[in-house]
Amino acid sequence: MPIQRYLLVALCLLSFAPASPVSAQTPPMAPAPIPSPPTFQSKSYIMIDFDSGAVLAAYQADERVEPASITKIMTTYLVYEALRQGQISLDDEVLISEKAWRMGGSKMFVEVGDRVELKALLKGIIIQSGNDATVAVDEHIAGTESAFADLMNAEAERLGMTGTHYVDSTGWPDPEQYTTARDIATLSQALIRDFPENYAGYAEREFTYNGIRQYNRNTLLIHDDSVDGLKTGHTDSAGYCLAASALQDGMRLISVVMGTNSEKARAENTQALLSYGFRFFETHKLYSADEPLATPRAWKGVSENVPVGLAEDLIVTIPRDRYAALNASLDLNEQILAPVRERERVGQVKVTFEGEPLREESVIALQSLDKGGLWRQAKDTVLMWLQ
Repeated sequence: MPIQRYLLVALCLLSFAPASPVSAQTPPMAPAPIPSPPTFQSKSYIMIDFDSGAVLAAYQADERVEPASITKIMTTYLVYEALRQGQISLDDEVLISEKAWRMGGSKMFVEVGDRVELKALLKGIIIQSGNDATVAVDEHIAGTESAFADLMNAEAERLGMTGTHYVDSTGWPDPEQYTTARDIATLSQALIRDFPENYAGYAEREFTYNGIRQYNRNTLLIHDDSVDGLKTGHTDSAGYCLAASALQDGMRLISVVMGTNSEKARAENTQALLSYGFRFFETHKLYSADEPLATPRAWKGVSENVPVGLAEDLIVTIPRDRYAALNASLDLNEQILAPVRERERVGQVKVTFEGEPLREESVIALQSLDKGGLWRQAKDTVLMWLQ
């Protein structure tokens, strides 16, 4: 029996039409070629589309680098997770230990023995990059900073950050603390996706505590309204680093630049990457999760058909103005036989761009299908044989 094949014609969930008619005597203008990404001096960098995960620019993205204070993205990720699980509250009064108070580097300027609300310490971590606030929160959640680092490593493994290892939560230099630009992008994507209600805090530009006003070191928050996060980092050995995210017209990009030689360089290089991404690429959701793509024939079941679709939204990022070069097809198993379990894989969607493979996603049954009675099974056996 031939494979059941359903062509999803012209990606019917979306449409494309030229902006103006083209003269019969004038051939349509070919889309302009996409230029190479910006290049600059840094240890590594990467830029991805938030929704599709497509890599739009990269340089040594899998090389180990020091994370510096970008480490604190993982710290806040775990704080948000503990809040979601009800283990802690933003109103918790956190005791400031002597260790937290004595931390060097950037500070929130908490005092030893004080009790400070967790919500204020979070601002101190995100906006002021306070090492004292970070250690205080670690101890509140896990007892010690080293125990908190164990939680960080477990979460990094769960998120697929294969090039990362944490020793502390602040980014204080240590030979055994390292990450990659790609892993930071993965973590940033997870934080925005998993905690959208908390992510807004990364756009705050200043915070005052203990009579001291301090400003967010991510200067792009001032110069580019589309930028709404994430975190800077700097040590002498790590250089100047910046993980940033920006949103324009529904398209979100994440940029990670590691190991530049100045605050100005990390900001300018990040801006160049983001401008490149928004100028030359566009992102489309082709199909939604749990939306029926087809209702193919199912054999020997209580009904003759079963709806099939995708477990997650299918989103792609392509060069701008090249939508017409997309094509998608739905290939189902040669035979779908009852019983069928809900979420069981029954085929795949293949997306091509300009004839080349772009994405391939599993197609699942959107509901279960039990076996039919003896008469239905016998009847379908004969029909299958005749085909």
